Amino acid sequence: MSNSDKTILVTGASGGIGRAIAVEAAKAGYYVICHYNSGAERAQETLDLIKSEGGNGEIVKFDVRNREECRDILNKITEEKGPLWGIVSNAGITRDNVFAAMKGDEWDDVIRTDLDSFYNVIQPLVLPMARRTNKRGGRIIVISSITGIIGNRGQVNYSAAKAGIIGAAKALAMELASRKITVNCIAPGLIETDMIKGIIPEMYEKIVESIPMNRVGKPEEIASLAVFLLSEESGYITKQVISVNGGME
Repeated sequence: MSNSDKTILVTGASGGIGRAIAVEAAKAGYYVICHYNSGAERAQETLDLIKSEGGNGEIVKFDVRNREECRDILNKITEEKGPLWGIVSNAGITRDNVFAAMKGDEWDDVIRTDLDSFYNVIQPLVLPMARRTNKRGGRIIVISSITGIIGNRGQVNYSAAKAGIIGAAKALAMELASRKITVNCIAPGLIETDMIKGIIPEMYEKIVESIPMNRVGKPEEIASLAVFLLSEESGYITKQVISVNGGME
């Protein structure tokens, strides 16, 4: 079966890493359902980029924090498209603050968006994938972060969420391995996206100096790995956390 017969969902596809993954996956022949929650114009820009490269897909709006909304919309997608081949769980936010001053909503917003979305998005889609009659399997990719591995000051909430999805992905990989469904994490380091634009220049320079490759990464460098992990050729890779961080430790 060709990639053009395979449908994938990319959450948070309206910009940054999600957009790069959606575009690269479409270029590889997948039909890409591009999720967004706010910023319909940016989501449409992602779809326009996909179509300009000869790919195909659609946009869909839902709130990854809202369990009922996720279930309703994702069930409808499965009814219309059949079981998905791949899920890229990418949607995430930051609400940085030192822990002693962190407000409850700063904690809750990040946990609900970055961690709870693992359940809200993936759980409704897993059973149809596992029950696929031809046992072709599938691919689940979770975008974590280097902060989920090594931690980062001012990001206790974000580090907790990103570490949590690593643990969840590893456990899910064990549950789904017999169904030929792989589950892997990509843990980016500092990547050139809107998320890093708020870093003050002095701090930014120090961070770059701490990266052995002495530069930030590009979203496309995450996307190329994601597209490989979506492929048939990656079928013996599961339960892995692959860091893309220029050598940061």
